[in-house]
Amino acid sequence: MRKLLVTGGAGFIGSNFVRMVLSEHPDCFIVNLDKLTYAGNLENLAGFENHRNHKFIKGDICDGALVENIINEYKIDVIINFAAESHVDRSITAPKVFIQTNVIGTLILLEAARDRKLERFIQISTDEVYGSLGPKGKFTEQTPLSPNSPYSASKAAADHLVKAFGHTWGVKYNISRCSNNYGPYQFPEKLIPLMINNALNDKELPVYGDGLYVRDWLYVYDHCTAVWKILSEAPPGEIYNIGGCNEKTNLEVIELILKRLKKPKSPIKHVKDRPGHDRRYAIEAEKIMTKLGWRPSVSFEEGIRKTIDWYLKNNKWLANVVSGDYQKYYDAMYSNR
Repeated sequence: MRKLLVTGGAGFIGSNFVRMVLSEHPDCFIVNLDKLTYAGNLENLAGFENHRNHKFIKGDICDGALVENIINEYKIDVIINFAAESHVDRSITAPKVFIQTNVIGTLILLEAARDRKLERFIQISTDEVYGSLGPKGKFTEQTPLSPNSPYSASKAAADHLVKAFGHTWGVKYNISRCSNNYGPYQFPEKLIPLMINNALNDKELPVYGDGLYVRDWLYVYDHCTAVWKILSEAPPGEIYNIGGCNEKTNLEVIELILKRLKKPKSPIKHVKDRPGHDRRYAIEAEKIMTKLGWRPSVSFEEGIRKTIDWYLKNNKWLANVVSGDYQKYYDAMYSNR
């Protein structure tokens, strides 16, 4: 039985990965390490808490002794590092925590992988490390890293560390760089769940600048299957871009949400842009498609419908997360704009 340490496994993407593996790959045992910050939510794992192949441990990836104990006790073969502070806005207001988790935390995990000679270390990165695109072109794996926010700078630093550990000590690694994820269990600070929640509650829909920023949207299940492909079939030392082949402006996304919910466009409110806002991201995912045979299975139109329907059916989950600290953060971000 393959034994995986999945960090950040109670967060949005990590929990979807844990659910997928436990549902589809019974030959795997997962130790799920999550600090349970505001975006880490045990409700994301509902139905799998007591799964025989799943052990949840609350803890910080920066705790080297804890990481070492987990690897030794559970005889871990692979680390898949989903753990990260991930919201650009938060990185602008409080960058230190991004360095601590995304850089120092990754370093701690890499040291453990090196010392225990693990089978593989998979770093879940982001297309934001490449910077911003003009109206044409796409990011490839050869695009130079040019991060523009504290968040993307911290992720780029982590990617460099991963490659350095591979080059210097022979750590067997892969890095995946994905486009914008969406789907079930996403904390409503990101665009799609934020707009769904606000529209459902007849609140204003705050849109940065002119709303014409372009992102490539990737349904979270497709991201999870891509990571599994990398884990199962990729040779060590390879980097893979994972894209959904769904470029949309923010306004296009919002209009699709409003149409699905049968809500008027009138609540859209253009607010002051965030500093250094990257204009366009687009992923060239040919490498993972041709080398590993992976392709996205969900179109954006299908994915946004499934996502909205999930939030409608899981209103209790949504109500539980849209409260307390999140509301304070939301007010701080948007009250004076």
